[in-house]
Amino acid sequence: MSKSILNDKSLDFLESYLNNAAPTGYEWEGQKIWMEYLKPYVDTFITDNYGTAVGVINPDAKYKVVIEGHADEISWYVNYITDDGLIYVIRNGGSDHQIAPSKLVNIHTKNGIVKGVFGWPAIHTRDKSDEKAPKQDNIFIDTGCKTKKEVEELGVHVGCVITYPDTFTILNKNKFVCRALDNRMGGFMIAEVARLIKENGNKLDFGLYVVNSVQEEIGLRGAEMITQTIKPNVAIVTDVTHDTTTPMIEKKTNGHAAIGDGPVISYAPAIQQKLRDLIIETAEEKNIPFQRAACSRATGTDTDAFAYSNGGVPSALISLPLRYMHTTVEMVHRDDVENVIKMIYESVLKIKDGQSFSYFD
Repeated sequence: MSKSILNDKSLDFLESYLNNAAPTGYEWEGQKIWMEYLKPYVDTFITDNYGTAVGVINPDAKYKVVIEGHADEISWYVNYITDDGLIYVIRNGGSDHQIAPSKLVNIHTKNGIVKGVFGWPAIHTRDKSDEKAPKQDNIFIDTGCKTKKEVEELGVHVGCVITYPDTFTILNKNKFVCRALDNRMGGFMIAEVARLIKENGNKLDFGLYVVNSVQEEIGLRGAEMITQTIKPNVAIVTDVTHDTTTPMIEKKTNGHAAIGDGPVISYAPAIQQKLRDLIIETAEEKNIPFQRAACSRATGTDTDAFAYSNGGVPSALISLPLRYMHTTVEMVHRDDVENVIKMIYESVLKIKDGQSFSYFD
């Protein structure tokens, strides 16, 4: 492979994929973009009733290897509309109330997008001796309407989903910035693995299932469903993890990881050690830089859903370090993106048909 594995087509796909909204429970438009890009690189697709999409290479093979990311992004729901036309919200996933004030929003309705803003009292009007912090029960959306009836005439009703419109940008040549890098970067990176396998003419002697799961942000639900459909033998999951080098993060509790220093390989009960060893040995052989993280009881990612399914599936987690998670300015380093792709790609090529990861073989 050349030093840079991302090409102009890859980056065009990444931009369109990130700029499209795919909130939890409403991922299908993003999945269509993802499947269209993946189509030349796989033999067939599997989809399910909730929107998970899977590109499959060698669908007739009995031994099945999954590489997986998740497609959904955090968002809000319309929860209550006041008589004077203001909208109060509840979370759809782990949306951060502290970043909401002064943000533009898109309210998704049957009539299309309705624009609004999270309003906040001006600094001049606030009581300096008793400053109120943004909380879920005091942030509100203003659509410019005077009454509840005006809001409803726009097509807005309780249950409408709300996303931020922030779009993809690049800072200082190699920092990718956008909302929803958590975890559409995962969907992007596994699609690039499939592309490399096709373009490099690699012949796999097992089935490779390139899985873009839904509903991770509310409890790993898409992965729970699709692993029962696929019944994989092995799963390599990619998600994001925290860069802990920015201010106000305590490394003693959060560990140390930095964007630009390589993918993060996780240690946790759900991580199958022999599979993790294969990944580490592959990274060392191929000179792919990596970092390590300990995750305690659970990884908090789709890894847990795959690992504890179907009687136990050997699973591992390769994470992309990211700054400012669950904000609209999430940031990753291009080098890390490429190295996650390389690490998954090279690890997949090391797996053999029928390979056992049992500790007793």
